[in-house]
Amino acid sequence: MLISLVVLLSTTVLFAKVTTPSQAVVGDSFFTIQVTNPSDVNRRDVPVVVDLHKTLKKKVNAVRSVVVTAPEAAEIASQLDDLDGDFIPDELAFVADIPARSTRVFRVSCSAVSPQRTFPPRTAAFMKVWDRKYRYPYINAIEYQGRNEPLATYDAIYGHGAQWESELVGFRVYMDHRQSIDIYGKPTPQLVLDKTNFYSTREDIAAGLGCDILFAGASVGAGSFRGYVDGKPTYVDSVEARGQRVIASGPVRAIVEVTDKNWFYNGKHLQMRQRYTIYAGHRDVEVDIRLAGADIDSETFCTGVQKIEMDNEGYMEFTTGLVGSWGRNIPDKAAEDLVEGVGLGVNVDLRYLTQKKEDDLNYLTILHPVDGHIRYHLAICALMEKDGFKDAKSWFNWLQQWQAELNQPCTVKIKR
Repeated sequence: MLISLVVLLSTTVLFAKVTTPSQAVVGDSFFTIQVTNPSDVNRRDVPVVVDLHKTLKKKVNAVRSVVVTAPEAAEIASQLDDLDGDFIPDELAFVADIPARSTRVFRVSCSAVSPQRTFPPRTAAFMKVWDRKYRYPYINAIEYQGRNEPLATYDAIYGHGAQWESELVGFRVYMDHRQSIDIYGKPTPQLVLDKTNFYSTREDIAAGLGCDILFAGASVGAGSFRGYVDGKPTYVDSVEARGQRVIASGPVRAIVEVTDKNWFYNGKHLQMRQRYTIYAGHRDVEVDIRLAGADIDSETFCTGVQKIEMDNEGYMEFTTGLVGSWGRNIPDKAAEDLVEGVGLGVNVDLRYLTQKKEDDLNYLTILHPVDGHIRYHLAICALMEKDGFKDAKSWFNWLQQWQAELNQPCTVKIKR
């Protein structure tokens, strides 16, 4: 039984290793989850993800809603996510605060009839198509033939790709061969992308809704996934089909998926699925890459962070999987007076890391799959944040703390 746990300290993500006792039994209508914080620091908004198929077995087919209660017997926000689109819930997700050196027990009650309660959203994800009548209808998924001109698929989506956000930060992934991650900053915590769609006007900015804060150009931007050929990052060119899908949208997490079918890479065809997940209260994103193809683990890929256009300061620790950058740039070249300060970071588990490399545009981490899998985390900040980071030193200190916390997971046990 595998359960992903994310632990937050000042919007930091920690992923926990899970131990499931052999005597754990799932009851007819409920089970409990013990979450233990082994550190000396209080952790807020700790996301817990439960694989319902492994927990409930065949009973998951009848589950239509859940109620998660804290030790104080208060119901907390949760969501059921159908990851594969078969109308059967696959995972339960919720977030909670875990004090230092303590354990909290949460009760999960399952129901086949009661509707899931509606909670105030703390995350969101969506995708809209471009409409000449300016209606921009929401869509769940889209797939384009690979023969399309990349700019055509990019321009056919309102906002140029799927968008997702937490209260703190926003993201989009371009619907073209670049599949670049672009980022959105906010002065104060709030959900705003459904209003601005990454197209903030000066009125939006004056009203405190934030804006696009990064010009990525030909770089890897903020943790974009790339091929790596002849010592250089490459785009996801030459595919039979490419698509995007919104899997989940709040209240406690948002998930966006990108797929590439028959990507012709290094003389062979690969299948790729990327998932981007953000949790309530987080400024960082889990990136999960699944690859399939002949001898896939021998292939090499890359990610990293770009060098910022002006006043760039970089961080590369060669014995770990952490890279970062800080600086200022002009995200919209048509508005050169709007200069934005940004901080970027990527952390890669050492088992996927081959080497690090600095080039003219990027601080790169060179990656290899393990059993067709690569996972890393990206984090961002905006100088515009009223209570945020104001210089490279404070941002790089946070990145180091973030990495250290990623290496100190909480423990989780499921019990009857």
